[in-house]
Amino acid sequence: MSLYLSIVVPVYNRPNEIDELLESLTKQDYKEDYEIVIVEDGSEESSEEVVRKYNNLNINYLYKPNSGPGDSRNYGMRKASGSYYIILDSDVILPSHYLRRIHEFLNKSYTDCFGGADTAHESFTTLQKAINYVMTSFFTTGGIRGGKSKIQKFEPRSFNMGISKEAFEKTKGFARIHPGEDPDLSRRIEKAGFETAFLPDAHVFHKRRISWDKFYTQVKKFGTVRPILTAWHPKTKKITFWFPTLFVLFTLVSLLSAAVFKNIWFVTPLLSYLTLLLFHSTILNKSLKVGLWSVYAVFIQFFGYGIAFLKSSFYIRLLKREPEKQYPNYFFKKN
Repeated sequence: MSLYLSIVVPVYNRPNEIDELLESLTKQDYKEDYEIVIVEDGSEESSEEVVRKYNNLNINYLYKPNSGPGDSRNYGMRKASGSYYIILDSDVILPSHYLRRIHEFLNKSYTDCFGGADTAHESFTTLQKAINYVMTSFFTTGGIRGGKSKIQKFEPRSFNMGISKEAFEKTKGFARIHPGEDPDLSRRIEKAGFETAFLPDAHVFHKRRISWDKFYTQVKKFGTVRPILTAWHPKTKKITFWFPTLFVLFTLVSLLSAAVFKNIWFVTPLLSYLTLLLFHSTILNKSLKVGLWSVYAVFIQFFGYGIAFLKSSFYIRLLKREPEKQYPNYFFKKN
């Protein structure tokens, strides 16, 4: 099968990220021709000057009014020339083998949609490594963002995702919700009769220029949209989605019991779990500081996600409220 790859990247006020991503594309060992479609989503900080630096790359730079990352990806795919689209976030950096690995896989085992993992580069900051750990570890998220144990159930995510032109045209691409547009599309691709796959070697370094406050806001949004997604796709419901909420309740009950009964044994299970995370992250990242920050990050992640998930479940699942009316800021308007 003849493949022509189009890399589609939406960007909003992040020219420095585009610079690093394009720099990593100049170092690819992929020998076939391909195009890069940069979609400027109504940015005030334009990436146009950065794009001009890379005249050795085949780049199609597009500017449009702000309508969110999902719609911008759809816009880029409609304008792209390729038969297969590679969807990336602007805050990723690619290893040199990335495109070659994808091309080899698609030529050997063609599938209409694939997803790859994200990981931290050794040059990342302590904060970035800690957040990467809690977002990708089996002990925190079950490895849903790319653990090898989840290959059969993996949901491709838009920071590192491939979709055929045929699958895009049949599904109409990403919905207006954000976040949550990528797992929604993954489910609709499967419902349309297409198969998805996980490429363990096609990982990206996900830089996540983020602060603790931004991380809390991000996971809070993730927790809010999950009940919406399970309402749209009931077969995707999993008991594990409740784990962060249960962690919040368990933490509060453990601390309250220890205070009331003045017995440290009530917090022993919680301390054991946190100790596991501390040692695991420290070993993986070869840094005690990253391990300690990972413990702090897991509290932000679980409390942010868990409380938001509980509230959204109450409104969406129990009261049956319309998602777009209950959470209008999570839906971009149509252009």
